[in-house]
Amino acid sequence: MAQSDIQIAQQARMLRITDLARDRLGIDDEHLVPYGHHKAKIALPYIDSLKDRPEGKLILVTAISPTPAGEGKTTTTVGLGDALNLIGKKAVIALREPSLGPVFGMKGGAAGGGHAQVVPMEDINLHFTGDFSAIALANNLLAAAIDNHVHHGNALDIDVRRITWKRVMDMNDRALRDITVGLGGPGNGYPRQDGFDIVVASEVMAILCLASSLADLKTRLGRIVVAHTRSRQPVRAADLKVHGAMTVLLKDALAPNLVQTLENNPAILHGGPFANIAHGCNSVLATRTALKLADYVVTEAGFGADLGAEKFVDIKCRISGLRPAVAVVVATVRALKFHGGVELPDLNRENLTALEAGLANLQRHVHNVTQQYGLPCVVGINHFGADTEAEHALLRDKIGARGVPVVTARHWAEGGRGAVDLAQEVVQLADLPSRFRFVYEDTLSLWDKMRAVAQDIYGAADISAPADVRLRIQQLQDEGYGHYPVCVAKTQYSFSTDPKQRGAPSGHTVNVREVRLAAGAEFVVMVCGDIMTMPGLPKVPSSERIDLDEQGQVVGLS
Repeated sequence: MAQSDIQIAQQARMLRITDLARDRLGIDDEHLVPYGHHKAKIALPYIDSLKDRPEGKLILVTAISPTPAGEGKTTTTVGLGDALNLIGKKAVIALREPSLGPVFGMKGGAAGGGHAQVVPMEDINLHFTGDFSAIALANNLLAAAIDNHVHHGNALDIDVRRITWKRVMDMNDRALRDITVGLGGPGNGYPRQDGFDIVVASEVMAILCLASSLADLKTRLGRIVVAHTRSRQPVRAADLKVHGAMTVLLKDALAPNLVQTLENNPAILHGGPFANIAHGCNSVLATRTALKLADYVVTEAGFGADLGAEKFVDIKCRISGLRPAVAVVVATVRALKFHGGVELPDLNRENLTALEAGLANLQRHVHNVTQQYGLPCVVGINHFGADTEAEHALLRDKIGARGVPVVTARHWAEGGRGAVDLAQEVVQLADLPSRFRFVYEDTLSLWDKMRAVAQDIYGAADISAPADVRLRIQQLQDEGYGHYPVCVAKTQYSFSTDPKQRGAPSGHTVNVREVRLAAGAEFVVMVCGDIMTMPGLPKVPSSERIDLDEQGQVVGLS
């Protein structure tokens, strides 16, 4: 019987993190803040000392639209990083941290899989170094400060009907989406409607991942708009004099986390906004640090190339100045057959007709990466045991005819050596001249930016919005936020807003049902379709499998 991910991870022979940092990255012990023997934070003063070093080449790993069949984007990121080191390149991977919500919900762990994982796997998936807890505390300190200010006289004249800042927790809990706070009499404040988002949807998470320093972090936190006054003037965190205390809570969390792969290669994990409800990228500070320490940095963007990669390009790259050299689009034969109409029980059977039908999804993602983002691209097929040679030949023929290489990788089963061909292709592509570009220009209006993403990336005919949402978008435009990029919150399962539409639907209308200003993160969130910023647990959550055995080891985490 094949070993589970956690069984493989628990057998790993890890190096002490101080030894790995010194021997592989040249970081002395004094520049690390260890959290035990196998994880550490890289001190911010050391990161600042790297600013004059040249940067390596950035490789962006993205994927087709996710399916229940699995794609393995993180697994491919880890396997590719290991393979690059195996062929003699100095490579570091830069990933997001997992959220406890999906770990105990539907998705399970997010540290890679098989023989392409980052470790210590249990620590990474369960609390890690406490970054998400710090983000939740900072977010909720601000929420408490708002209600406290209103309770003690409301000198800022906050309109309690126009408080937009929500509380957060790092768990899926649909019962907290819409709640009432302040019940129980005058001593408990003023009753009002409120709600919770998951931590990864918090603007504080986005700010942490986009901040360049502690000073920048504090400035961005101060700019958060939390409410409006009765005269419709914005109220910011700085007005409540709480952004300094929030920065104190986040000062350790801002430092990136260093761990390792199963093959003892360095990995930097930091931040974790979801791409379906936030901007979906690890921190700028982590990515930039990795680029100063290595010749190649492999990073990922959440979900498919229509969500994570678009936001990586239009938000993270626009704000930070980062520029990827090449993109890897991850797909599996199983997932493409699912997009071609095959249901889960039948995915292990060869079906060339369904595979060809499902190719429409991959082809659109490849088109977006090469034509809309201007990046050289390779398709990495994450190999599954039931795949047939005829299926892989079909992929090579159909995608190869478009001038894009297709490489089968077996890193899940073989680790880095299973992705050597992919690594060699990536190195060649990374030397090509860059044609990188954004999907839209800063000068477009917020509405036209949203339309550009919907039409050029999702294949939509147009966008729509209720009258009050159109009015709010125009208000944000008039208030001086029109130069911000847009961050689309929508289902990850389809190019449309209907998660049941597989393949590559086109001609649909994307409805914007809500708009949120993230003034500290410097983007405007467009909430589309039925997407929720506080997910719920599935009927059979992953938490039912997770346990401790008689020896005290974690089991059921995958």
